[in-house]
Amino acid sequence: MQLLSLRNIAIATAVLLTAGIALVFFYAPLDADQGFIQKIFYVHVPLAVMALAGFIIAAIHGIRYLRTGDPIHDARSYVSIHLSIVFGAAVLITGSIWAQASWGRWWVWEEPTLVSFLIVFLLYSTYYPLRYAIEDRERQARYSSVFAVTAGAFVPLNFLAVRLAESLLHPRVFATAEGGMDPEMWLTLAVMFGGIALLWVTLVRFELAAKSAAAQLARLRRLLEPAEAPLPPSGASAPATVTAARALEPEEKRAGEPPRGSQHRRR
Repeated sequence: MQLLSLRNIAIATAVLLTAGIALVFFYAPLDADQGFIQKIFYVHVPLAVMALAGFIIAAIHGIRYLRTGDPIHDARSYVSIHLSIVFGAAVLITGSIWAQASWGRWWVWEEPTLVSFLIVFLLYSTYYPLRYAIEDRERQARYSSVFAVTAGAFVPLNFLAVRLAESLLHPRVFATAEGGMDPEMWLTLAVMFGGIALLWVTLVRFELAAKSAAAQLARLRRLLEPAEAPLPPSGASAPATVTAARALEPEEKRAGEPPRGSQHRRR
């Protein structure tokens, strides 16, 4: 559909992100407890949600590949994991900045939210060695899909386990003394979440389009390459090849050669 083209999605992403950043700095009020550093929340939380959602989307495409064998689902699963790992790295960086401002430390191992996300991130980081250790394309796609499905099932279980934990040091900004965030905060979060979600979709579409274009270009190059002439066997001698080639030349090209039987006439 024209409305869902990569160009239109990229434009919508740029508009939403620009509006969201403007709301973060000029519209959303400061948090009474954390101050200005709380504004990183509007980036940190959507990044974390989209990273985890991307892992689940990769698992769905892994299931579809195992059922159909269509390589497009393997490509979508790979790209989803790839970009979710990038988003996950951004989550860990922004989370460390937030922790330093809130707790005075870059990392707190006693916080289950941080540790659980780090475990998920490290789990998916093993996806690349597993995938590229297999040379056969079909086995590579099949094993990668099994990994995506298995690891994807771990993501919601890990999230529930963290929410059921008793010790939670992670800053809580969704709830305040009045019972919830200000409407300005909710609007800013919604706009930023929409922008980052569209950013994830745009990057997925772009990488898939780039991979498809690269594959088509490789096929076109193989079709345009001239067929190489077969080399003579290692045991064949060069004079024999030259003689066979000259035997196919017309008489005019061999006019300089003495005719056969001339020596008999001279005798």
